[in-house]
Amino acid sequence: MPHPFTPGDRAAGFRYDLSILQAEFARTQVFDRPLAGRHLFENLIRENIDLGRPEKVSLIFQRRITKKTPGRFSTRVLTQGVIPTLHVGYKFSKIKQYFKLDRALRTETTINNTRDFGIGRKLNNLPALRAIGFNANRRLLEVETLSQDCMLADGVFDEITRSHTLEGQKSPRLAFGDPRVMALLATLCLFFIPQRFRNAWLREQMAPLMGIPPEEYTPGKATYDLRRLRLHGLIERLPHSHQYQVTPLGIRVATLFVKLQNRVLRPGLSQLFDGCPKAPNRPVARAIKQLDRALEDLILEAKLAPMKI
Repeated sequence: MPHPFTPGDRAAGFRYDLSILQAEFARTQVFDRPLAGRHLFENLIRENIDLGRPEKVSLIFQRRITKKTPGRFSTRVLTQGVIPTLHVGYKFSKIKQYFKLDRALRTETTINNTRDFGIGRKLNNLPALRAIGFNANRRLLEVETLSQDCMLADGVFDEITRSHTLEGQKSPRLAFGDPRVMALLATLCLFFIPQRFRNAWLREQMAPLMGIPPEEYTPGKATYDLRRLRLHGLIERLPHSHQYQVTPLGIRVATLFVKLQNRVLRPGLSQLFDGCPKAPNRPVARAIKQLDRALEDLILEAKLAPMKI
């Protein structure tokens, strides 16, 4: 490579400096039963088709999306021949997942601009980029795994949603469906959640999830919520520090609760009420109406209906 610097330039300290133009971090998992792996990946695509929505992208890449954020946010499912590919993008970076050579699940995080994550381009920043890329792959696979099997043992649901006393401390309940609780559990499902996080990180995530200004979710509220999560065993505090990490129980409970609300409760309620344009034609709505008519007929036959005067 020709050297453009003169002897005087070199004497003044001018030298080449390597920079990172693109960094890719991948994980390949080979299946001993390729057909079963293919079926698994196709099911994962159906389960995670909404990952490209702006609110989802902000969770994956731990960045807030605003109207000024450049780029087009979407989930793309590409089919070349019979090979589906899942793409999730944020600014100039992306996560891609596909089934490689009909026998391996390939998960790749590609960072095309280190500034997307507040990191410089110099080569000495590569370890920080490695941590971001490989942690994104790990979290994506972890959440996808739990999305296939996130059932809880008997009694865990009641234990989480009720208050109890642990080590002399009363643990406030985590009520299923409560907006603040559901937002709190959603933070535990983030793909780019730090392995160790603090009160300030929780405040940064909770405000947009709850749809409130950042100043309304105060450090005191975050401390209260961290205490709730810790006493229920969903997070643990690292010794001699103010840092926390999510426990295996925490990610399982959070995934199940968030999935129940987004996949069952909200769609189900929209089908039961006429506020949804398609509600009257939904199978659930028709079944409920049939049940109502059957109950009315039963009450009339039993002569329990109120008499009209």
